[in-house]
Amino acid sequence: MSVARQVVVEADGGSRGNPGPAGYGAVVIDPATGEPLAEAAEYIGVATNNVAEYRGLIAGLTAAKALFPDAGEALRVHVRMDSKLVVEQMSGRWKIKHPDMKPLAARAAAILPPSSVTYEWIPRAQNKHADRLANEAMDAGRDGRQWEASASTAALDAPSARTPGTPPPVQGPPGDQAAGAAKARAALAAARRTAAPAADALFSLAEETAESGGEPVESGGEPTDAHPAPQQPAGTPQTGWGAAPDLGAPATLVLLRHGETALTPEKRFSGSGGTDPELSAVGRGQAERAAGHFAALGTVQEIVSSPLRRCRETAAAVAARLGLDVRVDESLRETDFGAWEGLTFGEVRERYGDDLTAWLASPDTAPTGGESFAQVAERVAAARDRLVARYAGRTVLLVTHVTPIKTFVRLALGAPPEALFRMELSAASISTVAYYADGNASVRLLNDTSHLR
Repeated sequence: MSVARQVVVEADGGSRGNPGPAGYGAVVIDPATGEPLAEAAEYIGVATNNVAEYRGLIAGLTAAKALFPDAGEALRVHVRMDSKLVVEQMSGRWKIKHPDMKPLAARAAAILPPSSVTYEWIPRAQNKHADRLANEAMDAGRDGRQWEASASTAALDAPSARTPGTPPPVQGPPGDQAAGAAKARAALAAARRTAAPAADALFSLAEETAESGGEPVESGGEPTDAHPAPQQPAGTPQTGWGAAPDLGAPATLVLLRHGETALTPEKRFSGSGGTDPELSAVGRGQAERAAGHFAALGTVQEIVSSPLRRCRETAAAVAARLGLDVRVDESLRETDFGAWEGLTFGEVRERYGDDLTAWLASPDTAPTGGESFAQVAERVAAARDRLVARYAGRTVLLVTHVTPIKTFVRLALGAPPEALFRMELSAASISTVAYYADGNASVRLLNDTSHLR
């Protein structure tokens, strides 16, 4: 007869943008001693809080199973999370309605027999270990690397004894902790290799709210535009709202839309799959006025441009006034509008009516033969992370297009994808977003055209 084994899994996930750069953390704890048996964390790219929280749960359950592979149904796992959404859904009290969230819950439920796992909601203050792991993973992703267990300090902020509500200890030793942790890491690595990429799709905030049957989406009690770093151990510098001077100067991305082309006043789709038009006479004048504006300010230190001609011409005008070089970043190109390139909205409605309706309804739907807004968001988020890391503390002018600029702003605000249709962005307009070392973003300007008057 198998000896009963009991462990506690504490898990968390976060997204600095919701959706935004995301990561999860999980720790398996021996309830008899309060000591961690295994830790897991991973940066998962751009995702929502809920996706990251479910990924943390999956990692924690996988690690618990790997610690005691021969325990079978004798293993008992008590999950503690500060996500009410995940706890209520996995407990069966809330329905899972979102079609893309269901695979995550199914993966979690399939790891261990349902009768072996219990769930408990806890306040975020009681979930510090997992929270710190998640933040370590997001910090690693921000720096272009993955989390490493050997560099983790998350356990330093873990409570020395488990709080009331933790199940009582059971008979039987916790097992060889070192060997168990090694098994857990191997199992987690295998799980990551086989994870379904669709589970990490971008979800709108409104869709996630619907998941809870009217209950608010859990975001750890923090604003949805960030998953701030946790409290640091005594004696280390603090980060966050209470210690802004310690964050240093932000990476400031000044977003300049290119000047007009012949297609702009006619409001025709003009992306990266069309004829790559040059600036019109009006557009060249706009570029020169923008150049004079930035020369007077004297704040721009670097210039990065989309590869498309209209942006390179606009960037060149500014660079000539500032004496700077222009770097080209392929990720800053406009959406590929496929068969719609060069057409007006009305013409697309006539020729591709059903496709247009589907495109307006979902960021995952691409124009006929083109690129979806979800795909654009992925490459813009990746470009943002690279640029913020490269130009920390500096002011960079990005000369780009309507969709990338709106996407930078949307992600900074933590707004849902439909927000793209609710922003006005004029030719040669300026928008600005600042990114701080703790992952917070601040939108400082949107669609400013005062320099053109």
